[in-house]
Amino acid sequence: MKKNTVDIITLGCSKNLVDSERLMARLRALGYQVTHDSPHPRGEIAIINTCGFIGDAKEESVNMILEFCQAKEEGRLRRLYVMGCLSERYMKELGKEIPQVDRFYGKFDWDGIISELSSSTSHERISGHERILTTPRHYAYVKISEGCDRKCAYCAIPIITGRHQSRPMEDIIAEVEYLVAQGVKEFQVIAQELTYYGLDIYKKRMIAPLIDRMAHVEGVKWIRLHYAYPHQFPMELLDVMRLNRNVCKYLDIALQHISTNVLTNMRRHVDKEQTYELITRLREAVPGIHLRTTLMVGFPGEGEQEFEELKEFTRWARFERMGAFAYSEEDGTYAARHFKDEVPDEVKQERLSQLMAIQQEISSEVQAAKVGQTLKVIIDRREGEYYVGRTEFDSPEVDPEVLIPVSNGILRRGCFYNIRIIDSDDFDLYGVRLKV
Repeated sequence: MKKNTVDIITLGCSKNLVDSERLMARLRALGYQVTHDSPHPRGEIAIINTCGFIGDAKEESVNMILEFCQAKEEGRLRRLYVMGCLSERYMKELGKEIPQVDRFYGKFDWDGIISELSSSTSHERISGHERILTTPRHYAYVKISEGCDRKCAYCAIPIITGRHQSRPMEDIIAEVEYLVAQGVKEFQVIAQELTYYGLDIYKKRMIAPLIDRMAHVEGVKWIRLHYAYPHQFPMELLDVMRLNRNVCKYLDIALQHISTNVLTNMRRHVDKEQTYELITRLREAVPGIHLRTTLMVGFPGEGEQEFEELKEFTRWARFERMGAFAYSEEDGTYAARHFKDEVPDEVKQERLSQLMAIQQEISSEVQAAKVGQTLKVIIDRREGEYYVGRTEFDSPEVDPEVLIPVSNGILRRGCFYNIRIIDSDDFDLYGVRLKV
């Protein structure tokens, strides 16, 4: 093992990634060499930042912890710490079941790892927004709040994260300015629930003023919005999107279902008619907007009629980006206490397959419609004989990409180019650079 080296492994969402990046900056200030997501333990210390959202994520986190416990038992690792959502939710149980871990930390007390590793106070000079980016240096995630005040029946996030807590706007803008100075051009704005931003500290929804201020920071080229909520959506945010060219015409808004019966059981506070109206207003207010959503199948109360409503809605809405998953009961949630998980697993999986088949066809048609257009593309990396980039309609890791042949000329990572789209498949685009 390498002395004075810390491996940090991040599981789960981009919100966890931001926490890991902040921790890495503090560890570096203490003199540690820090690596991220090493495939195998190689440092003397490892810190696993866990996810505890759904069953598959919890299983992945536990398996990763056990893998590093084995490395510790074999002498390839000296100390092992666990932090994040799974640890927050099941700290006592994990401590009993996996005693090889030196200490468990929750989602919000992970700074205690610093005190565990050093008595030095040098990390205290690090500002709250300083991070070591694990993403390509031209884009970063900006977390504007923690927690969630929504009480969706199926969701364990409020149990893990607690009440919604907005970050002060000045602090967020300072972080954006800091990241611009590090070379960041593209910002993915994230939260458990974006549209709630500001209600706790400003007593009104402030997401629109925040994004407008971000858009006016010199050096900010793209801003992309993730994880909005449909109930009482702040329509003024769409004005900001339409009036600022660097606010991408992109909105990630999880809708979960369309049947009023199912939405009521889910405690989503919207119904079928309101959801149809919202989608119509979004598309009218920002022509060309690309909508990403998440849908759920198999929630209690979803019979064949409700599922048919969901398929009909998917065909009508023609979401440019859509993910879906099957309901799984989570400990402590309203649904687990009040509903029977009555839809058989095989039915859930069949419905999921049907829904994704509909979306695959829509995605193919959406992408094909871009053939012949010239789009602004940022380059992320080179893979084999292609440069790989994204348009304003594509968020990193989760959305389609644009492939440009290396033979077309040299393209630099983190730079923007005008790319003419010449072909498409179900998800990705193929293009060539326009000669200047």
